[in-house]
Amino acid sequence: MSTGATSKTGVSRTRKVVIEVGKRKTAIARAIVTFGTGRVWVNSIPLDIYPVELMRIKMMEPLLLAGDSIRNSVDIYVQVGGGGYMAQAEAVRTAIARGLVKFTGSEELKQVYREYSRYMLSGDPRQTEPEKWMRYSARRWRQKSYR
Repeated sequence: MSTGATSKTGVSRTRKVVIEVGKRKTAIARAIVTFGTGRVWVNSIPLDIYPVELMRIKMMEPLLLAGDSIRNSVDIYVQVGGGGYMAQAEAVRTAIARGLVKFTGSEELKQVYREYSRYMLSGDPRQTEPEKWMRYSARRWRQKSYR
C-alpha cells in the first residue's frame, strides 16, 4: 500500500478495496467495500430506498453497529442472488460485516459484532435437509392404514 493521508478510522486513504462473501441457505452475497461517503447499494438499489423494510433493517445492522465514523467513510456495493428474501438479507448482513472488519482491521468492531450476534461474522450453518426417495418431503413418509 502506498503512502497517503489517513482517515479517522486510522486506515490510509489510498486505493483500498475489500471483497467479501456472505451466505445463508442458498443465498450468496458479494460485497465490495471501498473508500467513499457512506453510500450502500444492494443489487444497484440504494439501501435507503430498498423496497422491503424488514430486509432493509436486517441489512443495516452491521452499519449501525459500526458507528458514524466508519459508516460515512466507506461505499459498499453488494450483489445478492438465490434463496428467499430473508436469506438474502442475512447473506448481505454477513458480507457487509465481514467486509467492514477486514477493511478497518479493527478487533474492537469484530468484538462488537460477536457480542451482538453470533452469526454476524461466522454465518449460520443450518441448511435445508434434502428430500429422500419415495417421500413427499425430507421426513414425511406414506401413512399406513392397517394399525
